[in-house]
Amino acid sequence: MSTLRTGVSPLARLDRFPRWGLSAISVLTIGLGMLFVQYDIFNINVSFVQTCAQIIGGCTPATSDQFIGLPIFLSLLGYGIGALVLGPLSDRFGRHRLLIIAMVITGLGSLFSTFAVDETTFGLSRLVTGIGIGADLAIINVYVSEIAPRRMRGRYTSVLFVMAALGSALGIWLGLFLTTPMTPWPQGLPFAVASDTFDTGWRWVYGVGAILAAFSLALRIALPESPRWLAGKGRDVEAAAIVARMEERATRRQPLLPETADDSRDAAVHVGGTLSAVRELFTSPVSLRRLLVIGCAWLLGYVTIYSFAGAFTSVLVRQGYTPAEAGIVSAVGLTGFIAAAIVARSVVDRVERKWWMLIGAAIAIVGALIVVAGGGATTATLVGAIIVFFGQNIWVPAQYALTAESFPTRFRTTAYALADSIGHIGGGLGVFLLVGVFSQFPLLGTLLGLIGFLVVGAVVNLLAPRTRNRSLEEISA
Repeated sequence: MSTLRTGVSPLARLDRFPRWGLSAISVLTIGLGMLFVQYDIFNINVSFVQTCAQIIGGCTPATSDQFIGLPIFLSLLGYGIGALVLGPLSDRFGRHRLLIIAMVITGLGSLFSTFAVDETTFGLSRLVTGIGIGADLAIINVYVSEIAPRRMRGRYTSVLFVMAALGSALGIWLGLFLTTPMTPWPQGLPFAVASDTFDTGWRWVYGVGAILAAFSLALRIALPESPRWLAGKGRDVEAAAIVARMEERATRRQPLLPETADDSRDAAVHVGGTLSAVRELFTSPVSLRRLLVIGCAWLLGYVTIYSFAGAFTSVLVRQGYTPAEAGIVSAVGLTGFIAAAIVARSVVDRVERKWWMLIGAAIAIVGALIVVAGGGATTATLVGAIIVFFGQNIWVPAQYALTAESFPTRFRTTAYALADSIGHIGGGLGVFLLVGVFSQFPLLGTLLGLIGFLVVGAVVNLLAPRTRNRSLEEISA
């Protein structure tokens, strides 16, 4: 049973930091995790056409969209398992320790994918990788929300999302380079290397993922534990020491910001077991309502996100594009993802978190209309693809922040993991069941049908709480 310990919280000064309190290398360390998460999500997009033809009997480039749903579903099922199992463990044993474990699992999964020999082993490798990534995604975003000042939580989440965007671009462009034949631009990549004598480029795509995981793992060892987690466990001395080191770095060029009524206060801190915290999540009407609203919004939004992230190339091939041409449209479209991450860094804290999904859905619809009007790998089609990817990603960093901010520290990762797992499993089922169906429609119907889920999710998301520029303790009060 939870007990209540009152006293002086070491967190009182955290929200007054004028900037990030950890080193620049810490941003790179956490950012590499986000880079790898998105690299793994997107690396199947272009490369699967070759993977399918190599290891799945009866698969051809024109029918690869009929086979891609299962590995994507297994990957997202793994996300749910990892988030639900390892996420709560981070509430019990700490953010830092589970960040290490999650990356080990992720790296082993990518290595497994590299040596897959048939549909079964490839699917299992995606499941294992998904377990590590699902945990990593939940813990990273909770970790950032707990150590960033309240005025800049959205901004620093968006900084990491820039790394995620770069990982997405790396996954698609590397797949284009290694798994498609040399083709004149814009129908393909003029310096691509796939050929009759080199048809295993997809294995190198996953091998690079294993290398990225190993590099990220080595850097994570130096990260400090979350002071909010330490304080929640009654370890105030350790929490205060970490906050002091962060404050020294954050105030080198600018003093602490003036105290306001919205900053974290010296407050009561709940100290108790993980099971009691999980029980509280499901028995608290406020927390349970937030979980259902945010989880449902993620579920609907992820149908759109993962349909484009994992299957856009296969869908376009079904619509008559060549694999190289479809890959180019996907690869160029990813610049919209990068642009969304960069723009979000500057604007995410200016608008309430829950409105961003609706803004993104409207932008994505405009992009889809331009893609259809362009026809083929034309300039208009490429511009439309950029706008689609911009719209379907501009809301994600705000949603990451909203999800982490909406729950108390004592079960924050558990709640985040549950909401994110609802989203990922729903998104996986959506891709598995819907991409093959929608790809039978004309291109306009396919694109608008998939984006429609994001629109519905955006409406549901309006029921989420207001969290922008509020202390985590105030939101959870």
